Amino acid sequence: MAPAAGDHAALRADVRRFLAEEVTAGGFVPKIDSWVRGFSREFTRRLAARGWVGMTVPGRFGGAGRSHRERFVVAEELLAAGAPVLAHWAAERQVAPMLLRIGTEEQQHRLLPGIVRGELCFAIGLSEPDSGSDLASVRTKAARVEGGWELTGQKVWTSAGHHADYMFVLCRTSESAQRHEGLSQLMVTMTAEGVTARPIPTMSGEAEFAEVFFDRVFVPDSDVIGDVGRGWEQVTRELGWERNGPDRYLSTYPLLARFFALEDACLAAVKGQLAARLLALRALTFEVMERSQAGLDFAAEAALAKDAGTTFEQDSVELIRRALGSAVSDHPELEAHLRAAQIASSTFTLRGGTTEMLRTVTARQLVNR
Repeated sequence: MAPAAGDHAALRADVRRFLAEEVTAGGFVPKIDSWVRGFSREFTRRLAARGWVGMTVPGRFGGAGRSHRERFVVAEELLAAGAPVLAHWAAERQVAPMLLRIGTEEQQHRLLPGIVRGELCFAIGLSEPDSGSDLASVRTKAARVEGGWELTGQKVWTSAGHHADYMFVLCRTSESAQRHEGLSQLMVTMTAEGVTARPIPTMSGEAEFAEVFFDRVFVPDSDVIGDVGRGWEQVTRELGWERNGPDRYLSTYPLLARFFALEDACLAAVKGQLAARLLALRALTFEVMERSQAGLDFAAEAALAKDAGTTFEQDSVELIRRALGSAVSDHPELEAHLRAAQIASSTFTLRGGTTEMLRTVTARQLVNR
């Protein structure tokens, strides 16, 4: 991404230099959709050693307490380079902010230093079989037992579920006539007795997701996240963090970068269209980040940014395919990225909420303000 005025140019240059050295040394091979398909604990630890994981975590928990703008810059560069960031992505994007906001002091001291060091991988357990985008219909249940909870149920399409050390699980802890009530979040240790994670192979030949089964898994009270019964409120805010960010419009950037580098006047109009939308999305996402940092409500803006961003990602794949036609075979690296993007693109507008759900969220949030 081209730096903008006041865009922490020195930090951006440092990250670019590090990433170029990593590629040259064989540290990673750039990928499309790298925040979903690129898993490397080793790369995450090297990144953490430079202070670029958990950047906004305060110093008392081992972090550097840097600004959300600085984190945004680093995230942009990692995604633009197609770097393998999945091992820490959920931990930094959602888990750390949630722990800082509603975690207990014990949870913060136990988990945040490991996130900052790039040692802990988290998965988010939301989707379930036969539930579609209806998150309130979760059937995974936790029953009260001595000292904690007994968890039974299943999650599916969980990114890094088979790699994670912990999973934040949305489950039903009490029955209620109102579907959005009686939900809670529990942190499950993935090596606990009764937990089974099975990778789900996709069309790409890789296993980016997993289905996870919980068979009477004991979760101690110390691993309840936030307040029992307030899971819906908590996860709604968490989804705001998940839906907003450069990962919602830069999943295909390695493809775009190679397309923009082609010297062909006939492609100028398509390049201009893509560049204009990309810059507008960047401005929108940056504004949502600013609202989040200021403590303002950003659920509607995050849903809008995710809707517009993932739609752009799908459109960009098709525009490039049509613009190049059979000539794409003259550019092997670009062709490989295009093929990978075509396989992944159908999921862009599903994960994190379907387009229809996001527009409903946006409308409801704006009406209620």
